[in-house]
Amino acid sequence: MAKNKAKKILCDKCTGLCCRYFALPIETPEDKEDYDDIRWYLCHKDITVFVEKGDWYINIKNKCKYLSEGDYSCKIYNKRPKICRGYTTRDCDLTDGEYDHELHFMNDKQMEEYIKIKFGNNVKENPKSRKKKKKRKK
Repeated sequence: MAKNKAKKILCDKCTGLCCRYFALPIETPEDKEDYDDIRWYLCHKDITVFVEKGDWYINIKNKCKYLSEGDYSCKIYNKRPKICRGYTTRDCDLTDGEYDHELHFMNDKQMEEYIKIKFGNNVKENPKSRKKKKKRKK
């Protein structure tokens, strides 16, 4: 099948999946506190976190305001951002196969379980928050 024909078939089936989210790299967590910060991200609606080829990303489900509701076309196609112009059908979300995520956290509970496994169940109290008991004079 010719390249243009394959592209046409994919584009005809397009529902703008790539225009319904964006993913940004985040710092690789190093300690329990970093993982807990990621757990905080996951407490928010429509957020996931994944690891791909050792790199950590936050995935934000948020539709582009220029995605047409009717035919899923781009309303600013001729003026679309560079990142959109660089997107190819090779990277299309409609292509067969799943993402090759090493880890994929869909919610804060999954991260909480991961933290328990990675760091053990022992929860250490923050020394600054510990209250000293005062001795009463008798």
